[in-house]
Amino acid sequence: MHRPQTADLVFTGGPVHTVDPARSTATSVAVRDGRITAVGNDEVLDLAGARTEVVDLAGRLLLPGFQDAHVHPQGAGLELALCHLGDSADAQEYLRRVAAYAEAHPHAEWITGGGWSMEAFPGGTPTAALLDAVVPDRPVFLPNRDHHGAWVNTRALERAGIDARTPDPADGRIERDAHGNPTGMLQEGAVHLVGALVPDPTPQQQTAALLHAQAVLHSYGVTAWQDAIIGAHADLTDPAPAYRAAVDAGLLTARVVGALWWDRDRGAEQIPELVARREELSRGRFRAGTVKIMQDGIAENHTAAMLDPYLTGCGCPSDNSGISFVEPGALNAHVTALDALGFQVHFHALGDRAVREALDAVEAARAANGRRDTRHHLAHLQVVHPEDVRRFRPLGATANLQALWAAHEPQMDELTLPFLGERRGARQYPFGDLLRAGATLAAGSDWPVSSPDPLAAVHVAVNRIAPDAPEGTPVFLPAQRLDLATALAAYTAGSAYVNHLDDTTGSVTPGKSADLVVLDRDPFAGPPAEIAATRVVQTFVDGARVYAADDA
Repeated sequence: MHRPQTADLVFTGGPVHTVDPARSTATSVAVRDGRITAVGNDEVLDLAGARTEVVDLAGRLLLPGFQDAHVHPQGAGLELALCHLGDSADAQEYLRRVAAYAEAHPHAEWITGGGWSMEAFPGGTPTAALLDAVVPDRPVFLPNRDHHGAWVNTRALERAGIDARTPDPADGRIERDAHGNPTGMLQEGAVHLVGALVPDPTPQQQTAALLHAQAVLHSYGVTAWQDAIIGAHADLTDPAPAYRAAVDAGLLTARVVGALWWDRDRGAEQIPELVARREELSRGRFRAGTVKIMQDGIAENHTAAMLDPYLTGCGCPSDNSGISFVEPGALNAHVTALDALGFQVHFHALGDRAVREALDAVEAARAANGRRDTRHHLAHLQVVHPEDVRRFRPLGATANLQALWAAHEPQMDELTLPFLGERRGARQYPFGDLLRAGATLAAGSDWPVSSPDPLAAVHVAVNRIAPDAPEGTPVFLPAQRLDLATALAAYTAGSAYVNHLDDTTGSVTPGKSADLVVLDRDPFAGPPAEIAATRVVQTFVDGARVYAADDA
């Protein structure tokens, strides 16, 4: 009689949230040679031998590793290593940190870093004068937390030759005073006017930043991700060399899909270059089979592409409906060509017009090429017209959710809702509607734009209230809440599907890779209001422990 092989690793004392199609549960899991060999209950313990490591879950939840479908790890790592502003929303604290960083780095040619919140300044637009008061002698360049704008000082404006006569770029805006003089805030494509002058970090700094970010993501239970920009864009340095270095050194422990940047200043002539980059970069745990197209900006600075104009401060229609970075007819042609070559397209689509344009492009590709397993996905989806909610499922387009944003907070309440109006404001982040319409849901963080913690995002997806919201904060569009199992599935199986990793990851199923996370509790057993308090205790990739909390 054949005796099953002894396991290398056994988890027991469940519960186990498998995220398999049946949503089945278990209490024990066995792993051998990096793969799950058994999922069940006490009978799994028969696979434990003298050399088996047994992990007592002690009532804590085991589930598949989280997969972040939209993240910028190298940029996050670099931001943490420079003048980091990302954990505050106070203007005076920002200035204190900038001054302290400049003093601590007297030989730095530029002062850079970033991560500040627009809500800290009137209208979301800080001024050069504020920075001049603390750093008058060197250029300062500080992207905000969403990296769609940058705060600069006078020295930086002078270095770039930006003055009242400088025209706005086609894809951006220079904020100006009543006399046309630049005030120190650059939006969208205007960021590049200064960002292009900032010296690149060294290759060693880039690799160190990536590996630091990988450690942070593992600490949050993330075992795989899709890097949303592989290429140089505005203030972001191309992370491709760092990934190559990490792969070659055997230091990339996560599974990574890279989304190659689509240069919106060019057209179809760049497609052969993308094909060449896909072949050049794809090796080891890194694959580059996706192309990222940023179709619009963000609502807070009124560059997200809307079907109808933004409102003014008095509630009247303006003459601005945002920016479509790629002309819709060209977008259809480019996506069709990329789809024919087997590329997945990862759209940044935030406004309802951008969402419609992206779906139209997917529809054009389907009509020309038939149904292909390219798994195109639309990220952000802040405002979606009801007619377009129904299009995701028949087109096979995945909704890539950044759930942490779907809550009342100052940036939403002060810089967004007044300029969208009641009707559009009620169409924001329609997670529940997308689910009911049968759309496939994936999830990501957009870190460093927001926290990389999947459980914080799951908390908001379920509650539609931010984890740190003051008592009495209203629920943001409660009909759009997801149940906990669905939110976790989006951050595991859904993102594994987007990443073409669903054949080997995304569920706790025999035969799949042992990419697993142990939480400090079972969030299904507690109230939804406490989901965000859940912490990751251990993270495994291929059965190897890549993170353990100090008290694990």
